[in-house]
Amino acid sequence: MFNRILLCADASEHALRAADYVIALQKRLGTAIDLHLLNVQRPLSGYVSRFVGKGALQQHHQDSGLKVLERARARLDASGLPYTHHVLVGDPGKMISQYAKEKGCDTIVMGRRGVGSYTGGQLGSVAHKVLHEAEPPVVLVK
Repeated sequence: MFNRILLCADASEHALRAADYVIALQKRLGTAIDLHLLNVQRPLSGYVSRFVGKGALQQHHQDSGLKVLERARARLDASGLPYTHHVLVGDPGKMISQYAKEKGCDTIVMGRRGVGSYTGGQLGSVAHKVLHEAEPPVVLVK
């Protein structure tokens, strides 16, 4: 059930706790996990692309995504848990669901709330969308 895990991270404390959850899960299971760490950057306004080249925009998203992933990567590195990291651009809920499907992930682990806007109550809008769109089970960490 937990062979290929997609860990979604933004700059929130919930995302760091999700990383801690995956580390603890791997220790309990005692088996190898194929872990994918993902950050999805929202596209910039269409006006920006008029004045900034495509290559510069791609580099901006990559740099921003890697910066966001620094804390989660530091925790994973300290634990010794191997992973691959990825930065995508688009609607986060849609991109997470699509990535999980394309990579054949067994489980998606993410923070219950991120740094974005809210859909309602205490559940973040990205988490809400992933819960409804993703095929594999989704574990939300508070």
